[in-house]
Amino acid sequence: MSFDPLVLLPPILCDARAFGAQLAGLSPEGAIMYAPTCQGERVEEIASQILGYAPSRFALAGQAMGATVALEIIRRAPDRVSKLALISATVHGERPEGASAIEPRIVAARSGRFDEVIGQELNPSWLAQSSPRAEITQLVTDMAWNQGPDAYVKQARAMQRRRDQQPTLSQITQPTWVICGAEDSLLPVIRHEFIAEMIPNATLKVVEGAGHLPTLEQPDQMNDLLRAFLKA
Repeated sequence: MSFDPLVLLPPILCDARAFGAQLAGLSPEGAIMYAPTCQGERVEEIASQILGYAPSRFALAGQAMGATVALEIIRRAPDRVSKLALISATVHGERPEGASAIEPRIVAARSGRFDEVIGQELNPSWLAQSSPRAEITQLVTDMAWNQGPDAYVKQARAMQRRRDQQPTLSQITQPTWVICGAEDSLLPVIRHEFIAEMIPNATLKVVEGAGHLPTLEQPDQMNDLLRAFLKA
């Protein structure tokens, strides 16, 4: 069974390798497209750029920062999105104390201390205990350096200035899956339950043995979930 083209949006610091298993596992069954989230200093700007080259109609899946951009895309162009998957998502705007905490990371990234920033942006404790934490941390570090400090600063600014998307949730009419890791200590299951309750026709899926980055921690489970999501 074929499905609408799927556009994948990654977490902060990450490139297409955040979805490596999904690109490999799902691409034989339909069109899969990766879109970066590091080409603007506002979420609105990133969403507009993606809409400029995305298919006329597509399924959309975003993880972490990618979920934030996905919500802006569906807010701006709901008619172009056939279905939505929000993975490890937050829907709130950045709080003042959180926005202030981002500034030292931006300074560190610009002053040659980018490894320090990477460690702050991905705490291994946010991953499931059973996941290959060291391997995933090294992969995220490689992805971060592949993008570079300048790209990180854009992403950090975008997340620092992000809007509160709670009003958007009740307006989503597309079939939506809210997906989270059972052991995500940064954005726990209860927060995803709230998101799913706010979206009409939403389905909550909890990935066992995963924390904040389920596509890397439990790639086979995520492939099965996304395949079911696309073909439902």
